[in-house]
Amino acid sequence: MDKNFNFILIEKKIQKIFKKNNFFCSDNKNIIKNNFCIMVPPPNITGYLHIGHAFQQTIMDVLIRYHRMSGKNALLQMGTDHAGIATQMVVERNLFEQKGKNKNSYTRKEFIKKIFNWKKKSESIMFDQIKRLGHLINWNEVRFTLDTDFSIAVKKVFIMLYKDGLIYRNKKLVYWDPKFKTVVSDLEVENRAGSNTMWYIEYFLIHDSCRHIKFINKASVVIATTRPETLLGDTALAVHPDDVRYKKYIGCFVKVPIVDRIIPIISDVSIDMSKGTGCMKVTPAHDFNDYEIGQRNKLSMIDIFSKSGTILNKLNIFNYRGQKIKLFNSFIPKDLRSLDRFLARKKILSMLKKIGCLKKSIICRNSIPYGDRSGVVLEPKLTNQWYLSTKLLSITAVNAVKEKKIVFIPQQYTNMFLSWMNNIQDWCISRQLWWGHQIPVWYDVHDNIYVGENETSIRQEYSLDKDILLFQDPDVLDTWFSSSLWTFAGLGWPVDNKKLSIFHPTDVLVCGFDIIFFWIARMIMITMYILKDKHGNAQIPFKTVYLTGLIRDENGQKMSKSNGNVLDPIDMIDGISLIKLIKKRTKNLIHNKKISKIVKNNTIKYFPHGICAHSTDAVRYTFISLATTSRNINWDMNRLNGYQNFCNKIWNASRFVIKNIKNTVYQKKIFSSLLLDHWIYFKLNNVINKYHVLLKLFRFDRLSRLLYKFIWNIFCDQYLEMIKPILQFGLDYEVNAVKNTLFRILSAILLMIHPIMPFITTYIWNFLYQLNKQFNSIIFLNSFPKYYSHYNNSDINKFMSWFKKIISVLRCVRVDTKVKHTTLLQVYLKNISLDQKVFLNENNTLLKKIAYLDCLTEIVDIDNLSSYIMRIIDDVEIFILINSKLNIDIELKRIDKKILVINKNIKKIKSLLLNKNFLKKAPSYFISEQKLSLKNSENSLKKMNHQKQKLFQKLLV
Repeated sequence: MDKNFNFILIEKKIQKIFKKNNFFCSDNKNIIKNNFCIMVPPPNITGYLHIGHAFQQTIMDVLIRYHRMSGKNALLQMGTDHAGIATQMVVERNLFEQKGKNKNSYTRKEFIKKIFNWKKKSESIMFDQIKRLGHLINWNEVRFTLDTDFSIAVKKVFIMLYKDGLIYRNKKLVYWDPKFKTVVSDLEVENRAGSNTMWYIEYFLIHDSCRHIKFINKASVVIATTRPETLLGDTALAVHPDDVRYKKYIGCFVKVPIVDRIIPIISDVSIDMSKGTGCMKVTPAHDFNDYEIGQRNKLSMIDIFSKSGTILNKLNIFNYRGQKIKLFNSFIPKDLRSLDRFLARKKILSMLKKIGCLKKSIICRNSIPYGDRSGVVLEPKLTNQWYLSTKLLSITAVNAVKEKKIVFIPQQYTNMFLSWMNNIQDWCISRQLWWGHQIPVWYDVHDNIYVGENETSIRQEYSLDKDILLFQDPDVLDTWFSSSLWTFAGLGWPVDNKKLSIFHPTDVLVCGFDIIFFWIARMIMITMYILKDKHGNAQIPFKTVYLTGLIRDENGQKMSKSNGNVLDPIDMIDGISLIKLIKKRTKNLIHNKKISKIVKNNTIKYFPHGICAHSTDAVRYTFISLATTSRNINWDMNRLNGYQNFCNKIWNASRFVIKNIKNTVYQKKIFSSLLLDHWIYFKLNNVINKYHVLLKLFRFDRLSRLLYKFIWNIFCDQYLEMIKPILQFGLDYEVNAVKNTLFRILSAILLMIHPIMPFITTYIWNFLYQLNKQFNSIIFLNSFPKYYSHYNNSDINKFMSWFKKIISVLRCVRVDTKVKHTTLLQVYLKNISLDQKVFLNENNTLLKKIAYLDCLTEIVDIDNLSSYIMRIIDDVEIFILINSKLNIDIELKRIDKKILVINKNIKKIKSLLLNKNFLKKAPSYFISEQKLSLKNSENSLKKMNHQKQKLFQKLLV
């Protein structure tokens, strides 16, 4: 082995070995085997992977390698997601930047072809990243959520759900993105709190409608709104039925300013009497709360906005069921037609002011919904969409979790899941995009609906003549709909069910907690409805859901491409200059206004010199160490640098071991009788046991600390240091035993850390394999180290812990007195227990070699000792005899300092005990403690003075 850990060269060599050999393939034929499967959450094909992806994928790879080394047939199934709106947006922007064209410059077919070209490039980048991280993936069987077989699965599921009455079409209120002209999911809504203006608008009562009121002391009511432009769609005013201010007006009518529409004043218990004026305008087609009020009170709904967020030229009026009606005049003032909604707001405010209906305005704080990708204010809009009824599906999913067929880790997410599922709403599954799974629905000229795989099958199923014109719904399915099929469609269903029969249900799903509702819940619902086992019971998609925290940047902000604060894991490995990092982070920004802020506040501030290179193993180990139970994980470059040092430590220790055992034939049957070897085996055995426990608990952070402590502190700093004198001065049987143990322990260490650090362990393993070819030359094809429950000699650990303290004290004495660590010292021990005495006698020769001692003896009377240095450990007094090689002056100075501290403490306690007021008020137990402390301090002072006197005598000789 080379002196230095050249990780760049080593990783290239290992990558070539992986590429040449088909190590990553699982057995897809033998169903009887003990199988283990993880489906990698398919990343979006929108560019490249960031640290968050690498973090979760590394956890998956650790689990796969561990279970494979535990004898299981392990599969890590990779795939990518077509990511409808995200991908279409990125490609549209890319086309505009490069060619000055948008989506409408192409036919739908041409545009989709452009996206497939983008997909090919994006996948190439992402797969190169994942390969660099060393994941055990069969790259010949990667899936794509828009590939041919997956499309067959999506159509089949849609048709099944539709025919079972669970999918329906309806006109409902949705979040509409005026920039992308599509409905968006709740996940894509970013609610931003900020200052806004509340306007107070006067609505005049229609007196003829209020004849039941004897005295009308007010001819109008005032409402408060932050969206005055929506008054064009008002169909009622609402008050609380118990509000004494407005109770008498319930059932009356008012005239809507500007459009002169006559609408009723209704009562609804949802109205907050303390908010605004207590009287609320109701616009069911453009506000979610208003929509619910409208449904309860069967109000008409008036759509005022176009798909691009401008005012319509003519109002669209519907009844509460979404059917078009002509109840109101569809007229819109000419000055407002085709105006952008925010320009229309200004115009309407001006018109209201002119007619005297704008009473006042105040500044308020509220939350405004923005599209997280488009950056524009979203508009609640009434549209025809396809929905999946979730009530029936959710019951099965909830029961699976309650019955612990599916377990959430950490456990706190179980309640979050159940709470959301108990209040679940029907799922809007359609999107107004070109990129995605086009909905398998066809219409005729009368808007009749036909559902099937294609037009040919539909004509056959519905017996339609060729003369009947059919056209397919132009919308596509929500990306989450196709993704919800991932565990079973990703394994080949329904085209090829071989892998499905072996690996489904899958074992673990690893993902972020932020998509519990939008993906995990939907996967459970869809999978359990579609897939049944041989007994007809619903099949779960996975047994365990391990939810990680979200990797955040140095400011605690969520990492995302749209924020320009992502870190490419490959940049951590290869290193990157500041200029290139800035260019990379700003390349695909959605909100270009953020560029200067991102560059200034994040990139330049935190990476002034760019990023230096690190080994892949250090990056992976850092990921594992960050896998805590916390919801938020801040990325830490210092931690990464620390684990790079850990890799160097492993390299140097392995180099030392291999150098010392390379000419030794490993003897499997020889088991060392040496104390040190028994102790290190005991420590190793405990680590192996805890390793299994922590993996089962998914406590990767604690596992990383466990391995770090054992390898760095116990094996390197303690065991290797203690066996060096044995290798140099030991008897033949001692040397051979130690060498044998070195091989065993290093082998076990490499096998244990291999799932986390595959590159350095694979490289070092090749050297060990040459010494013992009974192992498999491929490290992860070897069995994981075994835990032996019967091997639990706690006495050895107890005595070794005590003796290591003595060695530590002796090391400090050597440093303080400037004596070489190899200089033999004479050491006497007083006040040792019977067990300690037996331990010393049985291992005296070995202990002297380890600690570089000429003498290690128990002593009862120290009066016969010449000058010495004294230390105390666990009530045992240690006396190190002074010889010509020890610097007495340094020890005298140390004793003088100690005497000074003791005298100060004695003076303080005496002063306290002479204080009558203290003795009167202090508790008796505290006074007793002080007296005992005084006695102990006086005894210590006596010993220090005695030791000082002995040292002076030595100086005088």
